[in-house]
Amino acid sequence: MIVLRRVCVFAVAALLAVPAVAADLFVDHVNGYTLDSAGKLQRFEAMLVEQGRVVATGSHADLAQRSGGAQVLDGKGRTLIPGLIDAHGHVMGLGIALRQADLTATKSLADALAAVKTYAAAHVDMAWVEGRGWNQAIWKLGRFPTARELDGVVADRPVWLERVDGHAGWANSAAIKLAGIDANTKDPAGGRIERDAAGKPSGVFVDAAMELITAKIPAMTAAEAEKALDAALAEMAKNGLTGAHDAGIDADTVALFKRYADAHKLSARIYALIGGTGKDFDRLAVDGPLTGYGGGFLDVRAVKLYADGALGSRGAALLAPYSDDAHNKGLLFHKPDELTAMIAKAIGKGYQVGVHAIGDAANREVLDSFAAVYKTQGGKDLRNRIEHAQIVAPEDIPRFRELNLIASMQPTHATSDMNMAEDRLGKQRMQGAYAWRTFLRQGTVVAGGSDFPVESPNPFYGLYSAVTRQDHDGRPPGGWYPQQALTLTEALRAFTLDAAYAGHAEKTLGTLEPGKCADFLLIDRDIFAGKPAQIWSTVVLETWVGGRRVYARGAD
Repeated sequence: MIVLRRVCVFAVAALLAVPAVAADLFVDHVNGYTLDSAGKLQRFEAMLVEQGRVVATGSHADLAQRSGGAQVLDGKGRTLIPGLIDAHGHVMGLGIALRQADLTATKSLADALAAVKTYAAAHVDMAWVEGRGWNQAIWKLGRFPTARELDGVVADRPVWLERVDGHAGWANSAAIKLAGIDANTKDPAGGRIERDAAGKPSGVFVDAAMELITAKIPAMTAAEAEKALDAALAEMAKNGLTGAHDAGIDADTVALFKRYADAHKLSARIYALIGGTGKDFDRLAVDGPLTGYGGGFLDVRAVKLYADGALGSRGAALLAPYSDDAHNKGLLFHKPDELTAMIAKAIGKGYQVGVHAIGDAANREVLDSFAAVYKTQGGKDLRNRIEHAQIVAPEDIPRFRELNLIASMQPTHATSDMNMAEDRLGKQRMQGAYAWRTFLRQGTVVAGGSDFPVESPNPFYGLYSAVTRQDHDGRPPGGWYPQQALTLTEALRAFTLDAAYAGHAEKTLGTLEPGKCADFLLIDRDIFAGKPAQIWSTVVLETWVGGRRVYARGAD
C-alpha cells in the first residue's frame, strides 16, 4: 500500500504539539462557521492558516496579535464555511456534459427536440451529436421518446442522448443502424431494449443495453479529456466544491488525475472509486490503494459496483412490481454470488467498496453480499458504502448499522424524483424511500452528494433539498415526506465531516479545526440566519483549497 498521507499526518501532529503562532494567511472579519469533530456548530471571526492548514480560529482580537506578517484576507463581514465535499459525483462526466447538448431544462418533448436541433446546427463538425438530461416524466409524455421523433431533427448522423439519471439513452435511427441493432438483437443481461409493437428497437436503451450504442462512439482524445477535466474543475470551484468522490473511473482517468496532481492543476481533492473489479482494477491494484497523492489531492482506495438501474427508467430492482407497471420489477445487474465475489475481490485487496443500489431488491442483495463477505473474510472496518440507498425495505434499514455501512445519499434525488417516485412505488414503499432521518436516527453515517452531472453540482441545492424537501418554487408546501428532512447543521455535516469520513479523511478534512486543511468558502449570505427557502440561491464568492484561492467570483 502506498501511504503518502503520512506527511500530512505528521504535519497535523506537529501543529497540535506546538503552540500555534506562525501563520502565512490571516483571514479576518468573517462571519465564520465550522463544525467541530463532534458535529456541533461553532462560530468565529478570524482564522490563521500556515502552509495550507488551519492554525486557529477565534476572535479578531485574539488572532490579530498572533498574525505577524501574514497575508491578510479581509472577509468584510462575509460568511465563511468549510469547503463542501460531494460524496458521489462523476468528475469527467461533468466535464463532458458541459460540452454536450444540455436537455435538463426541457419541459416537453418538443423543447428537447428543438434543443437537439439547435445544438446539432451549431456543431456541424461533430461526427456524433451527444447530450444528456432528458426526463420523460417531467415532459408528462407517458412513454419513452422514439428514434423516429429524433430523426425529425437530426437524421444525417448518429445521435445519442443520455437520460437525466444516466441509466437510459435515446438514439436516432442512424445510431441504431450503425450499432447493428434490429428486432433480432437480444436484451443483454442487466439491460433492456425498448421496442415497438413489431419488436423493433424504438429508440431507448436501458442500463446494460446502452453499451450496444456507446461502444460505437469514438473515444475522447487526450486533448478532449483534458478540456473536459478543466471544465469540470472550473465548475466545481465555482460551486464551492473543494472535494468530490468520483464514483466509477477507469485507469486512463486515474492517469490523467495523477498528471494534473503532479502539475498542481487539481483545484479540488478527488477521492476516486475504481469502476468495477475487472482489468482496470487489476491494473491499478497491483500496488494497493493509493492515498494522499499529490500532497493530499488524489486518493484511489475504493471500488464502485452496480446492483441495479434507476427509478425513472424503471431499471431500479424492486421486491414487488412497479405500481405503475405491473409486469416489471426492474433489473438486477448481477446474480447474488457474482456480486458477492466482486465485493470479496475488492475487499481482499484492501479497497473500500461502494455499491450503487436504488431499489429495495438491489439494496437487500447488496446487504446480503456484504454480510456474506464479512463472515468469510472480514472487511467491516473499511467503511463500505451503499451508493444512493434510495428505496430500502424498512426492515432492512437497521442492517446498515449492523454491517457498519455508510449511506451515501443525494438529497436532490428526492426533490427531482418526487414528480414520479410515488407513482412508481405506491405509498407503502415510500416509508423506506429517501429516508435520511431514519438512517441518521439509528446512527448510520449519511454522506451527502449530488450524483453530478445527473443533478447539478451546486451543493447548496443539496443543502436546500435536505432541509426543505421542496423544489425551488417551494413545492409542495411543508415539504415532501417532511418527516425525513434534516436540520441545516445535519445537512452541512453530510456535505463536510461525514463526506470526509466516507473518504477516510475526517482527520484532515471536513471542518476548520486546528491542523486540518484550510479548505473554505466565502459566500454571499448567512445560511444559518436566513430563511431555509433562500439556501439554494446562495452564491459562492471565493473558494479556497489548502489555503490557496482557486475561484473568485468575477475574476475571470
